[in-house]
Amino acid sequence: MIMEKNVRDCFVNALKEEKKGKKHKGLLKVNPNMKEAERYVFKAKKNLEICKFYKEKGFDYKLPEEWFYTLYYCALAILSKFGVESRSQRCTALFLRYMKDEGIIEYDNEFIHRIMVYKEKEEKSDVDEREKSRYSSLIEIKEVEQNYEKMMGVCREAISQCEEIIFSDKEFKIPKNLVE
Repeated sequence: MIMEKNVRDCFVNALKEEKKGKKHKGLLKVNPNMKEAERYVFKAKKNLEICKFYKEKGFDYKLPEEWFYTLYYCALAILSKFGVESRSQRCTALFLRYMKDEGIIEYDNEFIHRIMVYKEKEEKSDVDEREKSRYSSLIEIKEVEQNYEKMMGVCREAISQCEEIIFSDKEFKIPKNLVE
């Protein structure tokens, strides 16, 4: 029930902001866009190529950011299939979690957790890792080097599951309780 309210708030608040002529910071119902979904998947795959390049050139500190965005592009591809525009990482993750919890999509919890923006300090996700590596003074980060193969595998699996969703013949609709 709380999850439904949070996702609904993402839609309601975005619509209010749009009506005021402001750029929304939530979720907006739009037409489903398969071409855009495909472009996001392509972009996610290109990010993995960037990861290989960064690894070869010793730019390990750039990898957490690329891993995060690879997962985020997969999320945006799924939202495009539904006909949802997002301008909020948190709302994107909440929408995916709701769709998964309702049995509408099959997408690994790990991928959703990794892009979630948490407000509480003790709750961590890849958003925190991305910020830590981006804003610290370190260029070589042992944890990044140690997690390279694992994270590349996570990203490849997210892309695979994302493709299963967006290329399925199933028509996905935004549940009415979220937008009405």
